[in-house]
Amino acid sequence: MSAQQEREVAGVRLRLSEPINLDQRWIGQEEILDQLLACWLVVAKEDLPLSPRITGPPGIGKTTLAMAAARKRNQDLYVFQCTADTRPEDLLVTPVLSDQGKISYHASALVTAMLTGSICVLDEGNRMNEKSWASLAPLLDHRRQVESIVAGISIRAEPGFRTCITMNEDESTYEIPDYILSRLQPTLKLDFPNREDELAILRYHLPFVEADLLGLTVEFLQRSHDLALDFSPRDGLHILQYAVKRLAQDRAHPLGKDDAWKEAVLKVLGDDALDLDTLARQRDRTMGNAPAAMGLGSFFFGSNDALNPDRADDDDEIANEEFDEEDYLDDTE
Repeated sequence: MSAQQEREVAGVRLRLSEPINLDQRWIGQEEILDQLLACWLVVAKEDLPLSPRITGPPGIGKTTLAMAAARKRNQDLYVFQCTADTRPEDLLVTPVLSDQGKISYHASALVTAMLTGSICVLDEGNRMNEKSWASLAPLLDHRRQVESIVAGISIRAEPGFRTCITMNEDESTYEIPDYILSRLQPTLKLDFPNREDELAILRYHLPFVEADLLGLTVEFLQRSHDLALDFSPRDGLHILQYAVKRLAQDRAHPLGKDDAWKEAVLKVLGDDALDLDTLARQRDRTMGNAPAAMGLGSFFFGSNDALNPDRADDDDEIANEEFDEEDYLDDTE
């Protein structure tokens, strides 16, 4: 084992984790990339880097954003996947018993980044419990160190160490205590990409997909964004991957493009996914805010477009108005 794979701290040998070696391009939303890089700057001897939290729906590219920032800084990147059952020793140093009965100590992705002056992303940090967060409190303030109870050592972060925390906006998470949130500043909110950027993202990852399937998927995703449904670029990638695989099958009765794409939407997102407006109404009813009904035709046409089968005619609108008996009597007197 090479010296680069181990590091000694206070007489304890730690086996280091491996960095992430992914070269993914960041597309669009350059401002939030600049904001993340600004958080990691040190502008004076007395200054310290910030540990921001990056928020947004799942599949929107939060981890990819951190990867792009690490590449801009020319630093190795480590990712620690937070879960509901993450323990402090998982976050820091884990003892491993060998076949010979000897205990070795393995540094987590986070501790490895600390020791090597690299970058660590704590992915989906709001899935982690308070006990684990408490073990990181001294790392996220001016002390920049952690205490490993398992190994019996204190570990200080090298000056080059940087971190950020990604958080999904959903309900299946823990509430992070205020004393931790006060250390995870600022908050950088990543939004859904615009039409041009979303098309570029899909094309970058799936350059072999034909333009009409790409366009159909982008229109679907953009409509879902307009309705505040959390279908993400990742969902779009899965839809396209499944559709092109179905089209590539050598079958006696091959699917057409439209049928393959619709089947992909249903298989990836569920039985109701093709009717975005109904999904949005169901969500709004659950939240106590039901908008006016809209049909599937509005996905392809504007609400007032003559080709929209869901467009109400003027006569229909008048016929559907609420009857007011007093107004009627006033008009007939």
